[in-house]
Amino acid sequence: MRSWTARALLCLRQEAARSADTHLLRLEFPGFPGIEFYFKDEAAHPTGSLKHRLARSLYLYALCNGRLSPGQPVVDASSGSTAISEAWFARLLGLPFTAVMPTATAPRKIADVHALGGHCDLVDDPAQVHERAAWHAANGACHLDQFGLAERATDWRGNNNIAESIIGQLACEPHPQPAWIVCGVGTGGTSATIGRYIRYRALETGLCVAEPAGSAFVHGWRTRNRSAIASQPTAVEGIGRPRVEPGFLFEVVDEVIEVADAASVAAMHLLEEQLGRRYGGSSGTNLVACLELAARMRAAGERGSIVSLLCDPGERYDQTLYDPAWLAENGIDPAPAQVALRATLATGEWHPIN
Repeated sequence: MRSWTARALLCLRQEAARSADTHLLRLEFPGFPGIEFYFKDEAAHPTGSLKHRLARSLYLYALCNGRLSPGQPVVDASSGSTAISEAWFARLLGLPFTAVMPTATAPRKIADVHALGGHCDLVDDPAQVHERAAWHAANGACHLDQFGLAERATDWRGNNNIAESIIGQLACEPHPQPAWIVCGVGTGGTSATIGRYIRYRALETGLCVAEPAGSAFVHGWRTRNRSAIASQPTAVEGIGRPRVEPGFLFEVVDEVIEVADAASVAAMHLLEEQLGRRYGGSSGTNLVACLELAARMRAAGERGSIVSLLCDPGERYDQTLYDPAWLAENGIDPAPAQVALRATLATGEWHPIN
C-alpha cells in the first residue's frame, strides 16, 4: 500500500512538472482607459478547465490521507468539468472512475468522461448527486468529494496555486497588485484559495464572486446564512449551486455580483470576438462582473487592473449555450444583454442589463 501510494504521488508530481502554467491574457477596452483586464486561460490545461488544478489536489489529498488504495474505484459528484479532470487523473493512476452527474449535463461533457474511460451515473434530480455519490462511497469507492474538500485540499499559501500564479504573472504589468480578482463559486475552492492568499500576502486586492442570479451563494453571502438555497435555476454549469456548499467561505469574499444567464451567454460571445476562441458560460459570467466593477472604478476616477478566469472551452457547450435553438427552448435571449454590454465596452459606463 505505502509503496503504491509513493508511486502514485510521484506520478502526480511528474504530471505537475510537465504542465506549464496557463497564460494570463490582457485585454483593453476603449471605454476604460487606465484600467487593464486580464483573463487567466485555465482552459489551456491538459483536461481543458480550471478544475485540472482541483482534481490533482483532490487526488493528492486522498493519497496523503490514506483514503485511496491500489485499484480502488473513485467517485465524485460533478456537472462535468471536474469529472473530466478527475477521469483523466484516474486513467493516469490506473483507477476506475464514476462521475455522478445531473441528466441535464451538457452531452459533450458526458462524452468526454466516457472517452477517458470513466463512467457517468446520471440522476434526474440535481439535488440527489451528493446522496448518490455517498452510495458509491458506502460500496467501497473513494469519494473525492470536491464540494466537501476543495477548500482544504488546495494549498492556499502557495505551491503554484492559482492565486500565487496570478500575482506572479502580474509582476511586470502597469498595476501589479490588482484592484479586483473575479471568480465564480462551484465548490468554493477557488474563491477560498484566492481570498486566503490575498490576506496572506497582505494585498489590498478585492475578491468579487460572479454568480448566476439567485444562486445559493448570493443569498447566503448577503445574509450569512449557510442554510440558504437558490431562488432560481441556472443554465450556466459549474457555478450557481442550489445550496451553500461546505467549501464556501463567505468571510474572504468582498463583493458578489449577480449575472443573468442571458448576460453570461452574451458575454461569452464577446470573449470569442476578443480572443478568437470560444469559452464556456461561467467565463461570460466573469466578464460581466469585471465590466460592472470597471465601470464603478471609472466613475470614481480610479485606475488599476482587474483579473478573472477563463474556466473551460466553449466546445463543451456546442449543443447547449452555443446552440440558438437550445437557447430559444430554454427562454434565453442574449441579444438585449449584448447591446448593453457593447455600450459599456465603448463608453465605460455601466448599462444595466434587464
